[in-house]
Amino acid sequence: MVIDTGDKIADNSEHSLTEYQDYCRQIQQMNDPAYLHTVSMNELYETVYRSRPPVIEGLLYSGTYLFAGAPKVGKSFFMAQLAYHVSTGQKLWNYDVHQGTVLYLALEDDYQRLQERMSRMFGVEGTDNLHFAVYAKQLGAGLDEQLEKFIREHHDTRLIIIDTLQKIREVSTDAYSYANDYDIVGRMKQFADKNGICLILVHHTRKQPSGDKFEMISGTTGLLGCADGAFILQKEKRTDLSATLDVVGRDQPDQKLHLTRDAEKLIWQLDHAETELWKRPPDPLLDKIAAVLTDDSPSWNGSATELVALLGEDIQPNILTRRLNVKAGELLNEYQINYSMKRTRNGSSICLTKITA
Repeated sequence: MVIDTGDKIADNSEHSLTEYQDYCRQIQQMNDPAYLHTVSMNELYETVYRSRPPVIEGLLYSGTYLFAGAPKVGKSFFMAQLAYHVSTGQKLWNYDVHQGTVLYLALEDDYQRLQERMSRMFGVEGTDNLHFAVYAKQLGAGLDEQLEKFIREHHDTRLIIIDTLQKIREVSTDAYSYANDYDIVGRMKQFADKNGICLILVHHTRKQPSGDKFEMISGTTGLLGCADGAFILQKEKRTDLSATLDVVGRDQPDQKLHLTRDAEKLIWQLDHAETELWKRPPDPLLDKIAAVLTDDSPSWNGSATELVALLGEDIQPNILTRRLNVKAGELLNEYQINYSMKRTRNGSSICLTKITA
């Protein structure tokens, strides 16, 4: 039997030539000095973006945050508490924590003081997931490389704390200009976004009162303008054991938490929150997908049309695909289901996989 493959070879050659020509056009466009990369709304919905699960649900997410307060208000104790809970995965008050490696640059401390503080707060049960350093290079003078190396050696790094911002600032004549402040936080944000981690910069507040508490952050508005969020820790009197923590951010609702400090262990406890924490309502479509995958059958592969039929949904296949693209992060974080889509010559193929412990 003779099989004629001539047409297939010709089709493949034409397809390869078209791809090559498209590639050349893209390179030519990008080399144009006036080139501006844009993404259409349709392309936006047809892309699955990298999921970034929260560090502490409802409180702390990937990105760069400022944590500000007056000197000796208890910022470093709060940072130690965050670092310990994230590194051990223990809940912080009523907030769920996603465990990961933590790097704490305690640049205004020494190891003896850290030892005393941590043992007083948490006893002597330690963890290898929490790393301390009391010296680091400045931004633009080696700090970037130090942090990159740490992440390469600890792939599960989730949180880096820099206490304080002033210790890593480059010496500059315009150290407190808007442009300089924005650039410093911008470089830290770029690093955090690139590595999918949370980075907290500890900083001070001004003495003078302000109508907006977040305007009390020392420096210009360039600091907060570029950050993903900020925390302000305040006491009415320095000797008080109570404080308020104001929280604002791009990925979480604004909050005001009332805290009390354990006089013996110096741990901050949550007394109450002024507003109920907003929770995302369940998605019926994702509930149906979760029901399809079981321990006996933890994966599914097929076309969007086949998935529509399996779910019994009255929805166009391309709309289902777009919804899954948008909901990929929620599907992973809330339902522990990994979603991916591959484009083939015969169409698109969806892969759903249940992640088991």
